[in-house]
Amino acid sequence: MRKDLKMDNMGIKVLLFESDQMMQTLADYLVSANEVRLDETVEIDMHIARMLPEDVAKRLCLVAIGEVEGHIVIAMANPLDVVARDTVRLKLNREIKVAMSSKQEILAAIQLIYHGADLEEELLSDIAGPEIDTDEKDSILESQMDVSSEEVARKAPVVRFVDLLLSQAVKRRASDIHIEPQERSMIIRMRVDGVLQKTVPPARKMQTAVIGRIKLLSQMDLAERRLPQDGRFQMKVSGREIDVRVSVIPTKHGEKVVMRILDTSAVTHDINQLGLDPDMLEEFKAVLSQPHGIIIVTGPTGSGKSTTLYAALNYLRDPAKNITTVEDPIEYSLAEINQIQINPKITLDFASCLRAILRQDPNIIFIGEIRDKETVEVAIKASLTGHLVLSTFHTNDAPSAISRLVYMGIEPYLLASTLNLVVAQRLVRKICEKCKEPVTPSEKLLNRLNIEPGQAGNLVFYHGKGCKACRGTGYLGRLPIFEFLVADNDIRKKLLDCASESEIRAMAREKGYGGLLESGIGKILQGLTTPEEVLSATFREDIKVQKQRKVFLSATTRNN
Repeated sequence: MRKDLKMDNMGIKVLLFESDQMMQTLADYLVSANEVRLDETVEIDMHIARMLPEDVAKRLCLVAIGEVEGHIVIAMANPLDVVARDTVRLKLNREIKVAMSSKQEILAAIQLIYHGADLEEELLSDIAGPEIDTDEKDSILESQMDVSSEEVARKAPVVRFVDLLLSQAVKRRASDIHIEPQERSMIIRMRVDGVLQKTVPPARKMQTAVIGRIKLLSQMDLAERRLPQDGRFQMKVSGREIDVRVSVIPTKHGEKVVMRILDTSAVTHDINQLGLDPDMLEEFKAVLSQPHGIIIVTGPTGSGKSTTLYAALNYLRDPAKNITTVEDPIEYSLAEINQIQINPKITLDFASCLRAILRQDPNIIFIGEIRDKETVEVAIKASLTGHLVLSTFHTNDAPSAISRLVYMGIEPYLLASTLNLVVAQRLVRKICEKCKEPVTPSEKLLNRLNIEPGQAGNLVFYHGKGCKACRGTGYLGRLPIFEFLVADNDIRKKLLDCASESEIRAMAREKGYGGLLESGIGKILQGLTTPEEVLSATFREDIKVQKQRKVFLSATTRNN
């Protein structure tokens, strides 16, 4: 009875079975063997992997992962399945070697191999085809002038390209797709984890038709190319319903399209899964339990404000409460909650909706965004009459939201009477767990984080070195950082005294409410993100480094 265990040049410990063996003996041997970690250590050869039909891989729970010494390496959940091994050998018409892996990893590998984003990218490249010379481009464009935009937009290659582009975006977890016409080309970029990344553009002969296809799906006017247009549509990817919001604007070289991908299955509306520290989470729940008042979540576009408030609404949802929202647009549908889509074309704006809602016996009101004084005034009125109001705002941090409201003309005493909480937040990229490793930050970087070099010796910092899973970026996914400003009695007194933004901020820091930078440093020390990522998303409140630099420069100038 013979058992061979050898290390191949892929770094995989492979089990080669050359004869039938007793089940128990082989099972004992396999228990002691190292597993193949398909999610970490193995670079799957996609060309070889796709030689095996998907239905066979799923039925037998195995995948081909590479080639060693003329043998195809097969990762199996059950290496004892002789029938499965023989089936694969016949299908591939090649000799095989068998490696062990878990069922979960094999199923994930099947999804990656047969439905991964790279497959869409390859197909997009095939559809796009090689570039053609300038004269041929011009002749094609001229020939297209006689064909209606709708007819061209319905052609099979164009439909296929747009479908694959959207499918690739969903599988790469992109939040937006940017289609940008240039003088003689087109650029397509996807925003993944907050960063734009280029992908395969269509052939020149298809570019006008691709934009037309997207406008057609969004029910826009295909003939209108001089004015901005907005629309939306739904698509199904891997059995999931995806909402796509579309914006088209005219530019120098044609129409630019931005598509916002709203994947409800990729977003959690569980308040416990938002990423709040335990103390912040308990405080947030305590403020939400108040019967009236205003809660504001502030931050730039794409910082996760809506997700936070949807989670709050989900937490507050109760058959005994009437919850109504006013949104532009409605991003996610929530059961047992009345959601209203505003429509400025018929003067159905935030303020008019809010006034109508107050006659609907509400308990909780969610305003999609505070945009003007009138909206704030109605929100304050609702709060003063016993309603809990939640909304979003666009400011740099929590204290600046208060000064901005005052600047809009809201009296400080009204804010003191109604404001419960201001939350500022940002999203920063998470370190990829599959290529995460310790790193020593520079002294300059530590200085920007307000960490003394002497303290850094007791701290561990990490970064991602880059791998296939994160496409070489070192980051995979995002996490939020938060700043809380709870309007307690001391803060309310400051508001009544018309205190400045800096005074309110200083009092918040005295009470232990750190800023976004402090929240980010906490995530760094937990090994979740990097100093560079936090510094790119946050603002330092003190400028000691800059002052020291000015003093140094002044001294140098005097000496010279």
